[in-house]
Amino acid sequence: MPEVKDKVVCYVVQDGHLLVFTHLQHPMHITGVQVPAGSIKAGEDPQRAAVRELLEETGLEGVVKRELGTSTYDIRPMRNEVANRFFFELEVTEQDVSRRWISGEDDPESGDQTETWECWWLPVEHAHVLAAGLGAQLWKLKAE
Repeated sequence: MPEVKDKVVCYVVQDGHLLVFTHLQHPMHITGVQVPAGSIKAGEDPQRAAVRELLEETGLEGVVKRELGTSTYDIRPMRNEVANRFFFELEVTEQDVSRRWISGEDDPESGDQTETWECWWLPVEHAHVLAAGLGAQLWKLKAE
């Protein structure tokens, strides 16, 4: 049986652009285009986990605007895991959507070497390219 893990997925939109990142140490065909996301720590509220993950992965401080829903994603065969995902829309201070920056953190699974990625803003209409089911709740960004 796969392990079930609670995770958060963060959508941050400014001027019609979604905050995304691509890994620098791993090829695009392995990691794809991603949004800030990660595991909920034991005893942690999902909204707090979303704010923490956004800061850890991008260096941006944000606040939860609204919860968008949940979904499950079977990560097998990469890992014997099913992710129970909580999707949130977050707000950050005004950003220049032409800006790109490098961010990173220690590998959350092993604590090994720092993983780095390039953060950037993708037009929302192109966000269908998100990897690993991370775009599952994008359609709700326009629904209020």
